[in-house]
Amino acid sequence: MKDAALFELALRMGDNALILGQRVSAWCGHAPALEEDIAMANVGLDLIGQAKLWLTLAGEVEGAGRDADALAFLRDSRDFRNVLLVEQPNGDYGQTLMRQFLFDAWHLPMLTALRLSTDGRVADIAAKCAKEAAYHLDRSSDLVIRLGDGTAESRAKMQAALDFLHPFAAEMIAADAIDEQAAAAGLGPRLADIAKNFSNTVAAVSAAATLAPPSAPARAVAGAWRGKAGRHTEDFGRLLAEMQWLQRAYPGASW
Repeated sequence: MKDAALFELALRMGDNALILGQRVSAWCGHAPALEEDIAMANVGLDLIGQAKLWLTLAGEVEGAGRDADALAFLRDSRDFRNVLLVEQPNGDYGQTLMRQFLFDAWHLPMLTALRLSTDGRVADIAAKCAKEAAYHLDRSSDLVIRLGDGTAESRAKMQAALDFLHPFAAEMIAADAIDEQAAAAGLGPRLADIAKNFSNTVAAVSAAATLAPPSAPARAVAGAWRGKAGRHTEDFGRLLAEMQWLQRAYPGASW
């Protein structure tokens, strides 16, 4: 039971980082300013590096001979455990930044808590990733505030992004059976504690950005915890096809 919970925990953390890294990397060469182009590329590389650590652990725990590459490129949509937030399309730059901020506001406290995991491998990975996540949160918070408290146009776009993306936040902060098993085994935190930290961060940054709070509390879209259960959006299928096509077309290819 503990190994099953550990496998799912590592898979969820790895898939979240992998899929958001894939989304963020699409801005390379297309960001609105050179500095942002470089910054987004670095964030994407950080996330994909974190994904490799988590997926390598998942493969070791599973014991079926699958490494990080096999888990990333040879699974079908239903086998991915990322939350729906990270697979949402980039949209305009405001939507990309708001998606990053909402994820970062959850990711940093989650990693901070995972440093206390009873599994030393989880604690070590979390400690490495938390340093990058702290930078990501500082950066995304600053940009949300600057654009929210900027021009009328930038504020309107950030408000629209918050209203659209906030409903997806529930999946990150509400526990399902796997989250409860992981917490009971000491592998991960109680998500209720993460939810408090997340909500406080979102409220503080939204206020500083002069953005109105979402009209309703965070709630799962079209059913609870769908991404963590392997039920994804139509956009995810297209993302996966792009991400996996080389390995699918040329199995086992190497440089």
